[in-house]
Amino acid sequence: MDTSRFHDDLIRIPETLSALADAVEAGLPGIEVLPQARNILMLAMGSSAYAAETVAREARAGGLRVTVELASATLLPPPSPDLIVIAISATGGSVEVLEAARRFAGTGRLVAITNRMDSPITELADVVVPLLAGVEESSVASRTFRHTFIVLAEVLTRLGARFASSPAAAARAAAVANEAIFASSTTWLEPISHALKGSSGTFILAPADRLSSALQSSLMLREVPRRPAFGSETGDWSHVDVYLTKTLDYRALLFAGSAWDDQALAWMAERSSSVVTIGRDLTQAVYSLRYPGDEDRWTASLSEMLVAELVAWHWYSADPEFRWSAHAVR
Repeated sequence: MDTSRFHDDLIRIPETLSALADAVEAGLPGIEVLPQARNILMLAMGSSAYAAETVAREARAGGLRVTVELASATLLPPPSPDLIVIAISATGGSVEVLEAARRFAGTGRLVAITNRMDSPITELADVVVPLLAGVEESSVASRTFRHTFIVLAEVLTRLGARFASSPAAAARAAAVANEAIFASSTTWLEPISHALKGSSGTFILAPADRLSSALQSSLMLREVPRRPAFGSETGDWSHVDVYLTKTLDYRALLFAGSAWDDQALAWMAERSSSVVTIGRDLTQAVYSLRYPGDEDRWTASLSEMLVAELVAWHWYSADPEFRWSAHAVR
């Protein structure tokens, strides 16, 4: 991992999303030879699993039989003529994904989605579909996270899913949104970074339909500047996380759009929490950020986490040796 290259990876997001839209319209490699079956199982870890859960949730709402499991799980279904398995690994070398995929190798129904066409997962799969995100020099999943949404949606569309946006259109809209967030960052990056940096960590909320945004954002704050961060679903937050507003220096990043936003915000206001909102103007927020397309679920899912990624880079670049922590290895 070369965290110093993280910003170099981020600035290419609009470019690679636009190129991916072109590739989807032209026909992704492997897409025409996908196996067919009644049930779909997706296996992934980390960022790939976050993205898969969000895509699968909408596909299930449209009637597709698709589930997502962490590849590290031991309780997986056996191979079956009615089951397609989609193994997702940006690097193609995640040991948990490889181990799980081996159970389904040789069945004719194992599909791999990866950013590296020369990786071990491609040797197991019957069909390989590329992420086309380019090399992530930092080895931090930023572009591959977004590309997983689009490529998975295109694969599931070919398997019968119906989405609110076509994958290519979603990629194009997200390219515009990410570019706009970058362009405005000179205005918001410093105040948002300050508002979210607390002694107790950063707490990130997102609607169930976009839970991946909270999970990915908290991962970026842990992985890049190595600071504590925690993701929650907005409605569930009132059952599992609200208690901490009473005892901690509570700094929250709220990705708006849940029917339960106001419930969470009421608790945080009552207990003087510091709140930043994305996608909604709110007078009680320390900062509210809007960007083009922020009311569209797909655009938000592919764009809003850039705020946390840039905050993560801001914190890291100011303290690349993690001197903020008494426990950092010198």
